[in-house]
Amino acid sequence: MSDQIKHECGIAFIRLLKPLSFYQEKYGTALYGLNKLYLLMEKQHNRGQDGAGIATIKLDVKPGHRYISRYRSMAQNAVADIFGYVQSKFVDIEAETPELMQDTEWLKANVSFIGEVLLGHLRYGTHGKNSIENCHPFLRQNNWMTRNLVIAGNFNMTNVDELLEQLYELGQHPKEQADTVTVLEKIGHFLDDENQELFDAYKKEGFDNVEITHKISEALNIANILRRSAKTWDGGYAISGIVGNGDAFVLRDPAGIRPAFYYADDEIVVAASERPAIQTAFNIHFNDVKEIEPGHALIVKKNGTVSMEVFREPEEKRACSFERIYFSRGSDAEIYKERKHLGHLLCKQILKAVEGDLKNTVFSFIPNTAEVSFYGMVEGIHEHIRTLQKDALINRKDQLNDEQLDELLSISPRVEKLAIKDVKLRTFITQDADRGDMVAHVYDTTYGLIKNDTDTLVAIDDSIVRGTTLKQSIIKIIDRLHPKKIIIVSSAPQIRYPDCYGIDMSKMGEFVAFEAAIQLLKARGMEQVIEDVYQKCKASLLLPKEQIINHVKEIYRPFAQEEISAQITKIITPANTHAEVQVIYQTLDNLHVACPNHKGDWYFSGNYPTPGGNKVVNKAFVNWKEGNNQRAY
Repeated sequence: MSDQIKHECGIAFIRLLKPLSFYQEKYGTALYGLNKLYLLMEKQHNRGQDGAGIATIKLDVKPGHRYISRYRSMAQNAVADIFGYVQSKFVDIEAETPELMQDTEWLKANVSFIGEVLLGHLRYGTHGKNSIENCHPFLRQNNWMTRNLVIAGNFNMTNVDELLEQLYELGQHPKEQADTVTVLEKIGHFLDDENQELFDAYKKEGFDNVEITHKISEALNIANILRRSAKTWDGGYAISGIVGNGDAFVLRDPAGIRPAFYYADDEIVVAASERPAIQTAFNIHFNDVKEIEPGHALIVKKNGTVSMEVFREPEEKRACSFERIYFSRGSDAEIYKERKHLGHLLCKQILKAVEGDLKNTVFSFIPNTAEVSFYGMVEGIHEHIRTLQKDALINRKDQLNDEQLDELLSISPRVEKLAIKDVKLRTFITQDADRGDMVAHVYDTTYGLIKNDTDTLVAIDDSIVRGTTLKQSIIKIIDRLHPKKIIIVSSAPQIRYPDCYGIDMSKMGEFVAFEAAIQLLKARGMEQVIEDVYQKCKASLLLPKEQIINHVKEIYRPFAQEEISAQITKIITPANTHAEVQVIYQTLDNLHVACPNHKGDWYFSGNYPTPGGNKVVNKAFVNWKEGNNQRAY
């Protein structure tokens, strides 16, 4: 993606089902769990570079001994920093008493982070402050083992105000207004409630307090706690948690908006935000890694029992399509194929735009994540060429001389790498004029490959959100090559609406498609549409969220996709550009053809999977109209 978009976080969960000595004997190290957690997190580093954290829990620790360890980091390479810190715990042992590295009982009793339940998190701060307090995992502490709670997640809730009000009604006083706090405290409240109910029941039966503690640990109903906690959540979420006794869970929202995968055998249970991370870390087959289904929770009891429980009634699956287009790593076999298909499906529009002139067209991509869709586009062009050749050989073979035949068979797409990311803009550049000049040089280009004023350059990107980098850098750079025409192709449809489920796209004014639609309305004397939508959106905010509809769709309704694309072209084309510029977008229908199992398309279509989404989009429009530069949830 040429525009830098921060997005959802990543989770990594491991539960060792055997004693630590088993892993020492089989794999030669007592650090097996930590090593695998490191791999799971490192293979998902794309999901969060604002910070990271881990937490571990030791099972069956005697009272008076520490059993929960947590460490969080905001270092530039947070994952390496965390595991460097953990590794430092073993430096002196390895140097002075290396034989103790084989003694799993001693290590568990004396060294932190050696435990059977492990949780890791990578953070991208879509909103809020960047501080160590904002890094997951979050910890809710208590002297009762079964009341301790650790959580980490990839989630945004649209109804934080409502959830906070519910906590106030319970008598709580949360320290800040954030969905992480509300989720932690909501689960924590019902965990406390479950503990108290069990305590009272066992007390009536005559058990003493020590006996009760063990019986509560065995009897905790994690699924019931999650059902009660999540009843009013509105958002996209994949959340993992560990209770102090070792009970653990990983849950996924009812519409399956955020991704969550798992693998289990008789040695280990593992979960993560991305399938390839699990495949790579444990060297297992694609088919062995399963999705946690929407509305379900993977639950691992302290005794090792593994179950999949429904905690919210599943809804129509609306898994995030942006995961497929851009966010998730393309090493997932399905995602790789889908991204190629997205590129392939653009060929019809591209061939129309270049008027079939492949001899004078150069195909490229805007690094680096668009490379896979570029391969699909090139494959589609090859198929088109083969069709042309086949048609000519069947229908015109008697009319072709040797020279014409040679020319026919030599047709091939001209493929070049023209835009190369060169530098990052440094924060010490503070003057707007200086910053603008530096942004223009973020990309470099390869000279001598374009025929002056003759060639058309087709460059594919994953998606175009704001269009800023295209205008300030990419188009300026490639215009220096003197092409006749520049065609920018987006493998995603036009981004028209804000996301409220974990992606950093929350303000209407940031979308170049929205800017284009507003300009068209004004140019055609249709300003009243803007005012009418504003009044409808403002009135809707007084309604219960379940009754709200997305009124912002009316802003786009008067225009065909091609009209908005043409206006976007005007917006992103820098002044004094020599070449003609055209922008082509993927269609919504083709998106669903390429990604049939990930129908979450609200940022393109405005069809939000939860009631809170409609409230957020209307609030975002009101904020834009009133000049209020803040997020809508």
